[in-house]
Amino acid sequence: MRIAVVGGGVMGGTLVTAMVRAGHEDVVVVERSAERRAELERDGHATAEDVSAIAGADVVLLVVKPQDVATVLPEVAAAVQSHATVVSLAAGVRTATIEAALPESVAVVRAMPNTPAVIGRGMFGVSPGASVPADRLDVVVDLLASGGEVVVVDESRQDAVTAVSGSGPAYLFHLAEHMIAAGVEGGLDPEAARTLTVQTLVGASELLAGSDDPPEELRRRVTSPNGTTHAAISAFDAHGVGEGIRAGVRAAIARSAELG
Repeated sequence: MRIAVVGGGVMGGTLVTAMVRAGHEDVVVVERSAERRAELERDGHATAEDVSAIAGADVVLLVVKPQDVATVLPEVAAAVQSHATVVSLAAGVRTATIEAALPESVAVVRAMPNTPAVIGRGMFGVSPGASVPADRLDVVVDLLASGGEVVVVDESRQDAVTAVSGSGPAYLFHLAEHMIAAGVEGGLDPEAARTLTVQTLVGASELLAGSDDPPEELRRRVTSPNGTTHAAISAFDAHGVGEGIRAGVRAAIARSAELG
């Protein structure tokens, strides 16, 4: 199977590395920047400057900025094969927009990644377009799984995917910022506060991922009546932290819809 990646930035390079690591050898990256092409080539990846290099590809991944899609699509349409599947990772761009610009026989899939894909722990929300055969969707899911987990959702839910997982890493980093700062305020040196915070978040995340219990139950097990955790959770509730998180996700959903 021949794969072409249009856009060799951080996410494009991440996906190429993950796919090659998973055993996909026939991969080419289309990248305008000569400097970035040189970096990719030093990592052992085949590159090209012109979008015409996607000719013959079975799967074409568009890993470009949303504002660049309109410029790239005519070039993709001129070179893409009739049997190909085009996967767009451009945030907010609807499959209908891409389908309208490409030959009718080309299947279109939309995907929302997140940054932990850089370490192979990403999350991808995938939505098939109007006419994507099941076998082609399976191929896309398999490819993206090289960089993490994949869930298939109706495209009408992509704004929620964007808000929960696309933006989600920033929420965790924001929490880490404040945990570290509070630790320093409590007398810890910054390095110790960071180590304690990071490993706590990593360990708790792995515990949650490996458990069949809901997060509410895992939280309850840590929260002894009138203990330190109870004091912290009570303070969170008093300051509206939970509602603030939900409000933030709702705001991200609304903004994603506006951008789309």
